[in-house]
Amino acid sequence: MTLEQPLEIVARVEGRVGRISLNRPKALNALTEPMCAAVIEALLAWREDDGVDLLIIDHEGERGFCAGGDIRAMAASGAGDGEAGRAFFLAEYQMNDLLQRYPKPIVAIMDGITMGGGVGLSVYARYRICTERTLFAMPETGIGLFPDIGAGWLLAQLPGEIGTWMALTGARLKAADCMFLKLCTDYVPSERITKFKEALIANPDEVRRILARFSGDAGLAPLSGKQAALDSVFRHDTVEQIMQALEGGSSWAQEQAAILKTKSPTSMKTALRQVRTIHERPAFADEMRLEYRLARRFIASPDFQEGVRAVVIEKDNAPRWNPARLEDVSEATLDALFAPFADPSEEWTPLG
Repeated sequence: MTLEQPLEIVARVEGRVGRISLNRPKALNALTEPMCAAVIEALLAWREDDGVDLLIIDHEGERGFCAGGDIRAMAASGAGDGEAGRAFFLAEYQMNDLLQRYPKPIVAIMDGITMGGGVGLSVYARYRICTERTLFAMPETGIGLFPDIGAGWLLAQLPGEIGTWMALTGARLKAADCMFLKLCTDYVPSERITKFKEALIANPDEVRRILARFSGDAGLAPLSGKQAALDSVFRHDTVEQIMQALEGGSSWAQEQAAILKTKSPTSMKTALRQVRTIHERPAFADEMRLEYRLARRFIASPDFQEGVRAVVIEKDNAPRWNPARLEDVSEATLDALFAPFADPSEEWTPLG
């Protein structure tokens, strides 16, 4: 069975396995609204299909699983009427929510760049496979956006203040750290991935036995010795306090301060409030509802337009943030970003 879909997503059933492959390798499999819609179509079709016991989400190309959403297209939409951007985030977050509560086991092959929207496609799977090529990050504060795809909910669950550190800095993790943080469940060397998938398709009810056969050791996690130092500086409740603690700390801490100085002040303050207030959103759908409000407001913002210009379009990596100083991002500004829509019908809603 092959479902109707754009070429960028190839969804088919192989034996008793539903397989979704991202097929936009020249764009590092960056997601578009039709791609999200195609994934949703497949997930819904297979959810009640007794002939499908296991799902695999993988990709074509060697450079990346998925580098995130197509932010160039989102910026173009945000500079206009924003309709296409709203449609993208509605579909993406419905896809994320569906994956997070999906009743059948999913194996996500996170081989290569797995960032932003790529994290949302993979991190809610039961089996999350990293390789030596995996590069995992939520880099949104560097483009004037905020960590989305349920990131407030996801990052708040990590040990200590690691989630805060990741949200603010956009830190890039390799396989060993992904395993250490349980962001990935298993490490399989990339040279074994093809045979691993073939084994899954042949025996979809024996995932754990197959993993025992193909998995390897990701090595020592660099983060394993940094927990105490990281917690001591990222425990504060304002970005200003975190910056002050970093600037007066170790050489590693000062490196983190230098990284934060390149990020959007508005994005960082949004990300910190997002992580710190997760107790207000106990259900995953609550987080999606908040993120949809933020996303609709952010794509039209000066910082997102500037971040995409600096990082994606002109690539000078010298964004001019507005406001440029942390102290000029007020609590009132954040309140407005986080506020419910005046019209309740505009709020995000999950699929059935």
